[in-house]
Amino acid sequence: MTSLAADGIGIAFGGVRALDGITFETAEAGVTAIIGPNGAGKTTLFNILTGVYRPGRGRVRLFGEDVTGEPPFRLAERGLSRTFQNLQVFFRMTALENVMVGHHLGESHNVLRHLLPLPAVFAGERRAREAARAELAHVGLEGVANRSAASLSYGELKRLEIARALAAKPRVLLLDEPAAGCNAVETEALSTLIRRLAGEGIAVILVEHDMAMVMSLSDRVIVLDQGRIIADGPPDAVRTDPAVRTAYLGADG
Repeated sequence: MTSLAADGIGIAFGGVRALDGITFETAEAGVTAIIGPNGAGKTTLFNILTGVYRPGRGRVRLFGEDVTGEPPFRLAERGLSRTFQNLQVFFRMTALENVMVGHHLGESHNVLRHLLPLPAVFAGERRAREAARAELAHVGLEGVANRSAASLSYGELKRLEIARALAAKPRVLLLDEPAAGCNAVETEALSTLIRRLAGEGIAVILVEHDMAMVMSLSDRVIVLDQGRIIADGPPDAVRTDPAVRTAYLGADG
């Protein structure tokens, strides 16, 4: 079954066509990488897939259902989570509290209940804490639960964002440049984590500039250039595709 699909996605900003006729489907599990030169439209595509932007034309389907233009929180309820290119962490909160934020979909939002010292409220908070600790352990951060996010290393912050995304129990996880700014050791740790998540049945879709990471990690690579797909296939085939080489390196006139 297809997890996430784009059907003829297009969008323009003023006179600039950022995406033009993007069509693809992803499997229920595994790792799909979306790559391309700067300005190719990768993050714009992510923003459409996750409900931040509404496409000018085309449709987005999640598990066969049309979800075009649905807001991010509705997509999260349907099983789609994401991280962002720039860190979106609450630095004044602990690592545990950051992940607890990701559990909001499963909690009651009744203001009156939370103003009263009801046993059910305390029980719900306790469940959220336990679940958050489990997600931190899932990404190898069990030892930093009570530390301020501001005290964590950059690689730990990247994993913290993934833990928070996992708190919503996604079936599809979109990672926007998860290794950006990471050193080789941090990148390898992230690769191991992403590979494990895919093995657990999550469909992982990532935008990434680290080609060594992409080629070693991905089951499939989609290449964008100037808002269009120019290659789509297994890493070895994409690596040797002449159109991909031209897009990245330029053509010798």
